[in-house]
Amino acid sequence: MFMGEFQHSIDEKGRLTVPAKFRELLGASFVVTRGLDQCLFVYPMDEWAVMEKKLKALPLMKADARAFTRFFFSGATECELDKQGRVNLPGNLCEYAKLTKECVVLGVSTRVEIWSKHTWEQYFSQSEEAFNDIAEKLVDFNFEL
Repeated sequence: MFMGEFQHSIDEKGRLTVPAKFRELLGASFVVTRGLDQCLFVYPMDEWAVMEKKLKALPLMKADARAFTRFFFSGATECELDKQGRVNLPGNLCEYAKLTKECVVLGVSTRVEIWSKHTWEQYFSQSEEAFNDIAEKLVDFNFEL
């Protein structure tokens, strides 16, 4: 399971050091794609296979399903870590997530998320204020802490 929050930076060649505790869980190769809320999602290959299966099950006749599937798959790229534990992030994905220098790498259960530090701080600030309200709404999903 991925968990935790780590501050990292992208070097001049577009490489991001992946937190050491995530490297083994990600494996030799993994998939990076556009995520929600203007971040990148990173999946180990076994979790990517689960996502692929779920997306293939969406109804092709529904415009929203087609749009989401296109968005998700068109940004996906298989990546590997170099010997120093860095990943070279594609330019189109860095542009989507507004990644420049300072980044935040999050462990979120079955995936890793990569955020620009600025975007993460804004998102976290807004979410922190609404955390209790969000927690209350989770009861609708039969979820309790």
